[in-house]
Amino acid sequence: MNNFQYKNPTKILFGKNQIENLTNEIPKNAKVLLLYGGGSIKTNGIYDQVKKGLSTFDVVEFGGIPANPEYAVLVEALKVIKEEKITFLLAVGGGSVIDGTKFLSAAALYKGEEPWNILKNSERTLEGMPFGTVLTLPATGSEMNSGAVITRRETKEKLVMGGPGLFPVFSILDPEVVKSIPQRQLANGLADAFTHVLEQYMTYSVDAKLQDRFAESILQTLVEVAPTLLKDPTNYNAAANFMWSCTMALNGLIQQGVPSDWAIHMMGHELTALFGIDHARTLAIITESHYTYNLESKKEKLAQYAERVWNITEGTPEEKALAGIKKTTAFFHSLGIKTTLSEYTEDYKGTAQIISKRFTDRGWLGMGERQNVTPSDVEKIVEMSY
Repeated sequence: MNNFQYKNPTKILFGKNQIENLTNEIPKNAKVLLLYGGGSIKTNGIYDQVKKGLSTFDVVEFGGIPANPEYAVLVEALKVIKEEKITFLLAVGGGSVIDGTKFLSAAALYKGEEPWNILKNSERTLEGMPFGTVLTLPATGSEMNSGAVITRRETKEKLVMGGPGLFPVFSILDPEVVKSIPQRQLANGLADAFTHVLEQYMTYSVDAKLQDRFAESILQTLVEVAPTLLKDPTNYNAAANFMWSCTMALNGLIQQGVPSDWAIHMMGHELTALFGIDHARTLAIITESHYTYNLESKKEKLAQYAERVWNITEGTPEEKALAGIKKTTAFFHSLGIKTTLSEYTEDYKGTAQIISKRFTDRGWLGMGERQNVTPSDVEKIVEMSY
C-alpha cells in the first residue's frame, strides 16, 4: 500500500427530512446566494423546503445553471456574488450545480485577471468562499469532494479543477429526492458512480486489501440496487443505498494508498465538449475500449474484478479479465445506456484525431495510472469506441 494523507472536512446530514436542519448549518449573519439548475426543485417540493430553512437569512437566488456547468453562465453568477456582497453559497442540485458552485467559490476569492485560468492552468484552490449543498441528483460525488468540472461552450472545452479549499462545509443527502428523478438521470447516476469506482480500482495491485474491498462493495451495491431503483424509484431503501454509494464512490476514501487512472474521464469529457453527450454516457462509450486496449497492464485487476464482482471463476486470468469487461458493458446496457459513439452521433469520424491533438496541444503526454497512455493511444482507444 502506498503512503497517503487523508482529510475530508465535509459534514454529511443523511436521511429523511434533513433539509430541516439547514438553518443550523449556515453562519448566522451570512448573506446567501442560492444556486440551482433548470427549476425542477420548484416542482418536486425541494425548493419550498430549502426556502423554509433559509427564512432567517438574507437570500439572493441564481437559477439556470445547466448540465455540464457553463462558464459564461457562472460568470454571470460571479457578478451577483460581488455586487450583492455574498458571503455564503448554497448549491441545491446535482453534480453540475455543485461543480458550478465550487468554481464560484474559487472565483469569488481569485486574485487573477481571468477566472478561466483556474481551469486552464490547473491552479489548485487553497481557499474558497464557504458553501454547502443540498443534493438532488446522486451521481458525481461532488457533494463530498473538492473537485469540479466546468465547460466552456465557445471553445468546446471541458476542464477539471480542485483543491483543499473546495470541500463543501456540509451536504444534505435526503434519499426521498430520488423518487422524482427521471429514468435517464437515474441510469446516468448509476453508470457515473460505477465508473468512478473503476477509475480508482482498475489499475494494478499495491496489496491494499481494504481499499479493494471497499471499491468492490460499492460496485456490488450499485449492481444489486439498480434493477429495483429503475423499476421503482420510490423504494426508499434502494434510493438510500444508491445515494450513499454515489457519495462513497468519489469522496476520496477508496483512492487512498492506491494508484488511480482517470483516462476514461479525460476522454469522456472531450466527447461531452464536442457533442453534448451526457457525461455518464461518454464514460460508457470509452470504458470497454480503454480496458481492452490496456488489457495487459490491467489484466490482474480485471480478473480480480470479474471474480469478486461478477462471480466469474472459470478460465485463465486473461479470459476472466475479458469476461469482466463484457459484463461491464452488459451492465451499462441493462441501464438503457448505449456504448458506442456512433449510436450518439453521425459525425463521429475524425473524433479520435481531434481528441488526440487536443491532448498533445495541452501537453497531456501521458495519462492513466502509469502515465503511459499517450495521445497516440488515446486516438486508438477512441477509434475502438466508434
